[in-house]
Amino acid sequence: MARKEQGSSTELNPVDIDPKVIKNLIRVIRGKQVMLDSDLAMLYQVETGALNRSVKRNINRFPDDFCFQLTEEEFLRCRFGISKEKTEGRGGRRYMPYAFTEQGISMLSAVLKSDAAVNVSIGIMRTFVEMRRFIANNSLLFEKVTDIELKQLEYQKSTDERFDKVFQYIENHAETEQKVFFDGQIYDAFSLIVSIIKKAAKEIILIDGYVSIDTLNLLAKKNNGVDVIIYTFPGAQLTDKDIANFNAQYPQLMVKRTQAFHDRFIILDGKTAYHVGSSIKDAGKKCFGISLIEDQGIIIELLNRLKTV
Repeated sequence: MARKEQGSSTELNPVDIDPKVIKNLIRVIRGKQVMLDSDLAMLYQVETGALNRSVKRNINRFPDDFCFQLTEEEFLRCRFGISKEKTEGRGGRRYMPYAFTEQGISMLSAVLKSDAAVNVSIGIMRTFVEMRRFIANNSLLFEKVTDIELKQLEYQKSTDERFDKVFQYIENHAETEQKVFFDGQIYDAFSLIVSIIKKAAKEIILIDGYVSIDTLNLLAKKNNGVDVIIYTFPGAQLTDKDIANFNAQYPQLMVKRTQAFHDRFIILDGKTAYHVGSSIKDAGKKCFGISLIEDQGIIIELLNRLKTV
């Protein structure tokens, strides 16, 4: 803007403002297109404080839909687009900026009472109108873009859900990839058993007639807070001292003696069960198999049978 001297006063010559400059200063806050007080003060070539003081002297002309003060969160969100000079100024701002809607900016020209203010406001109004016209003329395009984005989000959501189901199935059925272990596959067998043990979130029930300290070494791999109940033969090689030592570090273990079972079973959290063809302490030493029991009725029968032991 050019200046001209009139006596002792200085005024601004009315000149056009580059619409690109104004467009870059228009922000969307609370769903409204607005401009901040510091940006408007720059265009009007007045101090930000002077602009806001003029507004306060005429506060009845600026209802909430004309002008509102930003919250700290709103200010932080748009701060990246505000220069350090505007946010701090001389001595720093002591209050959050004010935002002016199109109607509020129009009212500013009347409050500031200068030809420059009128000229600036006209340029801003024209930019607002141009932006509204652009949005209106391209509303169908925006609608299509929004529709495409929504479809992409829905597709992504459904795709993620499908993958989650696949991964869950793989996780639940990973142990069925190899049901039979042959002589010498000790590491593979132990790795599978440990992976089964670590699936338990609350409780492991082991039915195995021939448990020993080696069995406890496997059960020590359980997650923290998981209780263990072992049903084994009265003559199993597991002493009270072994149980006490285990509980001192990996609580809570309970051992019950019974001859009611011949086969071996592992039951996790009362809902997932495996039939094991060998005592887990001997896994891999001879050919044996592990099978996931998919019939929930069998699992319920096993649990009911344990209640009678």
